[in-house]
Amino acid sequence: MLKVGFVGAGFVAKFHATALQSVRGVEVAGVTALAGAEALSQQIRDMGVGSGTVFPTVGELCENVDVAAIFAPNFARLEVMQMIADARKTGADLKGIICEKPLARNMKEAEALVTMAREAKLPTAYFENQIHMPAVRNARAQLAGVEQAMGPVHLTRSAEEHGGPHEPWFWDPTRQGGGVLCDMGCHSIAVGWYMLTPSGKEPRFLSPRRVTAQTMLLKWGLEEWRSKLMARGVDYTKTPAEDYATGAISFQHPDTQQEVVAQFTDSWMYDAPGLRLLMEALGPGYSYTVNSLESPAGLFISDEAASSVGDAEMALEKSQASRGALVLQPNEADLYGYVDEWRDAAAAFSQQRSALLDWEYGREITRLVMASYLSAEKGATIDLDDPKVAKDLATYLPAIQAGDGWKVFRR
Repeated sequence: MLKVGFVGAGFVAKFHATALQSVRGVEVAGVTALAGAEALSQQIRDMGVGSGTVFPTVGELCENVDVAAIFAPNFARLEVMQMIADARKTGADLKGIICEKPLARNMKEAEALVTMAREAKLPTAYFENQIHMPAVRNARAQLAGVEQAMGPVHLTRSAEEHGGPHEPWFWDPTRQGGGVLCDMGCHSIAVGWYMLTPSGKEPRFLSPRRVTAQTMLLKWGLEEWRSKLMARGVDYTKTPAEDYATGAISFQHPDTQQEVVAQFTDSWMYDAPGLRLLMEALGPGYSYTVNSLESPAGLFISDEAASSVGDAEMALEKSQASRGALVLQPNEADLYGYVDEWRDAAAAFSQQRSALLDWEYGREITRLVMASYLSAEKGATIDLDDPKVAKDLATYLPAIQAGDGWKVFRR
């Protein structure tokens, strides 16, 4: 039994606990967090996925588990990793370490995290659930023969959209690392790249070449909606973040030199049933589509009955309504790929190796997100083959992340 310790007790940690109900050979043996640890511990026990013992420090957690999973907020990742590295130096016998997306807020942080993990001699897993979505994996498997006969996918489109994050820190670009591009663009860029990758090749087989992107503040820049954020302690009159991002990244096949394109769109203004993941892959003579809002199940709740709805998100993440015709997804943890990314990580750590997606891969996703911000700031395509660009990205801090978002939006 692989004993996992959660560092963090927020929304994503609870989602992962739910996913582990479908994973054999893994238990949540410990939790540590500045807030919410006791509640998460109770949830873990109620679900039967482990003891969920609450530890006062990251160091003590590491001494009692096999794997440390960093589910703490983005701004705390470096500090948490340093604590794990210190525990490793004092004898913590860890078999691996997990980090939820995004790995880091910028390249400087990403390099530091990768270096610390390497020095600690720890196998790593970068948790990007959308690559593990059964719908995406099964579509690729079904079309493997067609791909071999006709050629690989040449264009993908990926989108993640909902009405906005749960916690106030997600809205704060100086703590989160930006807006929707940092929060959700990392998903869409990763899954778009993966859908382009020929079957049987590792996730970084295709080389990123050029990035063109745009960031905008639309809905949440309007006074009516800014005031709602102000009530939650977030001031978009001073430090705004983008609620809409779109772009395209070209990749090159190392053998044929053929270029292919991944388009991405992400927003915090999708006022619809709830979270929507939408992917398309177009190959020569074939295609596939994934839409997370297409469900075999649905609900209807009348106005009279709506007052008795306890939590609309029990039916669908980021649900926008508690009455009318509603989408019901009976197993979101599996639908979104959380279950299979745990299975992949557990198998890898049991074999003393890193997962399919390691922290070096996470660092590369951070680089593509940073290149997207740079493109939006400059209003130009970013050439990733340019040595000067590589040097600039190594120390680049997006204006939005620095709290100067209005310099971008009023340009």
